[in-house]
Amino acid sequence: MSIPAPKPSPYQQLLALPENMIGEIIDGQLYAQPRPATLHSQAASVLGEELGPPFKRGKGGPGGWMILYEPEIRLGSRPDVLVPDLAGWRRERMPELPDAPHLTLSPDWVCEVLSPSTRKLDRTKKLTIYRRERVGHVWIIDPLDRTLEVFRLSGDLYALAAAFSEEDERVRAEPFDAIELHLAALWQR
Repeated sequence: MSIPAPKPSPYQQLLALPENMIGEIIDGQLYAQPRPATLHSQAASVLGEELGPPFKRGKGGPGGWMILYEPEIRLGSRPDVLVPDLAGWRRERMPELPDAPHLTLSPDWVCEVLSPSTRKLDRTKKLTIYRRERVGHVWIIDPLDRTLEVFRLSGDLYALAAAFSEEDERVRAEPFDAIELHLAALWQR
């Protein structure tokens, strides 16, 4: 009589994913999806390009932020393993980027760019974890609907601070409202 091999842990399953997949562990369950499609990548890339100079490097803006593209963040006591499209930490909380495979300090801001395969997860389970971990601002970008929603942590809940659509040419969105963002650049093909 043979004993069945133990089932791999969610983290072992995450490590075994092919390179073309992104994996996250939420509430002890592995969620895997393919790398983002081009419209998703375009919106995230352009947003990072817009925010980097004024906030990360202080060129034309106040500086004071560390902004990363698709960082692996392990949060909570289990921990949950999340990969937001963009995440930012105020320099007073993370003065120097650690040399590590992942981060454990919750961000001050995250941006999730919706894809058909991730929109439900991004808007429910991940948003709940960001709230639990006290992430001050969450942006949700929908490249198909061409919208940006800005959520601010207010007490124990997220409040919709602003919503913008493709008709809004230039916007100021907290916590990066020191500059105007040109939303059309996010959707440009």
